[in-house]
Amino acid sequence: MGRPRTPSQTVGPYYAIGLCRRPDNELAPPSEEGSVRLIGRLLDGEGMGIDGMIEVWDGERWGRSGTDSEGMFQFTVAKPEARGGGAPRLDAVVFARGLLVHQFTRVYFPDEAEANAADPVLASVPEEARRTLVAEAEDGALRFDIRMQGDDATVFFAV
Repeated sequence: MGRPRTPSQTVGPYYAIGLCRRPDNELAPPSEEGSVRLIGRLLDGEGMGIDGMIEVWDGERWGRSGTDSEGMFQFTVAKPEARGGGAPRLDAVVFARGLLVHQFTRVYFPDEAEANAADPVLASVPEEARRTLVAEAEDGALRFDIRMQGDDATVFFAV
């Protein structure tokens, strides 16, 4: 009789390892002029929260937030300068249970309509899907839900 079969890869979540080394999720201090809370939920195709971790990068700074039992995450961010001829944006990376390859997306700012319209990457996304990449103003914060699949799935990019 041979050895019992084992999976070729172990899928976490082991997010506490990275989160305990970097306990904050601030890309900007809350006292910095122009800083704002970025809140959202990581959701499956049924609208249920997903156990995962989100990283957000602004080009110079980055933050990491685990999700809670409802899939909620949050950051303190400041709008970065536009890069590479595009609109101001944050880059986001999604890590989740059962997701063997993390997913990359972008967070555009809702008060940058003109810059967003001229952004070459955003313009390359089908018009009906562009809204999945633009945060919404909500009670003094920015809301950006990430839907992994379904009719309103967030656009992800190959990197």
